Amino acid sequence: MMRSRLVNWGKLALLWLRHGQFGAAAAAIQDKLYGEQLFIGLRRDLTVPFEPPQAAVYSVGRRLVPVRPLREDDIATLFDMNAPGITAEGIRKRLTRWAILRMDIPTCYVAVTPDDRPCYMQWLIPAQQNARIRAFSDIVPPLAPDEALIEYAFTLEAYRGQGIMASAMAQIAQQAAHFGARWVITFVPHDHMTSLKSCKRAGFEPYLMCRATWRLFRQRATFTPLPAGSPYPFEGARQQVRARTMGRGP
Repeated sequence: MMRSRLVNWGKLALLWLRHGQFGAAAAAIQDKLYGEQLFIGLRRDLTVPFEPPQAAVYSVGRRLVPVRPLREDDIATLFDMNAPGITAEGIRKRLTRWAILRMDIPTCYVAVTPDDRPCYMQWLIPAQQNARIRAFSDIVPPLAPDEALIEYAFTLEAYRGQGIMASAMAQIAQQAAHFGARWVITFVPHDHMTSLKSCKRAGFEPYLMCRATWRLFRQRATFTPLPAGSPYPFEGARQQVRARTMGRGP
């Protein structure tokens, strides 16, 4: 399985190089030689009623952003490398998701605007796909039969700041109940505050810490369970500030 991950990573690095992402490819190689990253595992219990948040889509006011499975005719819009406002990071994220799409991992969902244009994408993967998950990631523990993985969220640049991720992610997660999952999990870098806040709005709670290390292209992940009710990093910071203000902090 390690060989599969290295092959898939190599293919992704080549994609980056072909699209001029030389600095990013070099940094990724350095990380694979000797790197470390901390992720927060989040999960949502689908047996607990939850109302998906609304989003401000276009100029029609706040509403639930519609979601549906990816269609072939969505691909040109989602992977347009000349999209207005696209950044180097946006190119890399598109290429990463293109690589996942080519691995034929089910199921990719999209959120769409009122005129049915895709503006967001994310995968919802059942436990039956554990082998494929391991082929591209070692930071996800094997899924139990009642678990599903939701990963690789991406909002097109023109639609950011409208609450689309939280609205879409909440609705996509609910689809996991159709194949018997109770828990939907995801992993987010501990310092990606925008994504973490969207996950909270989508009904997810911290339950696990993952420390991923790379040494000479070999990855190792260690997992530490978190107590129920553990705060998000941004909540913890606020609580520490409040405690210091009230004279209870260090």
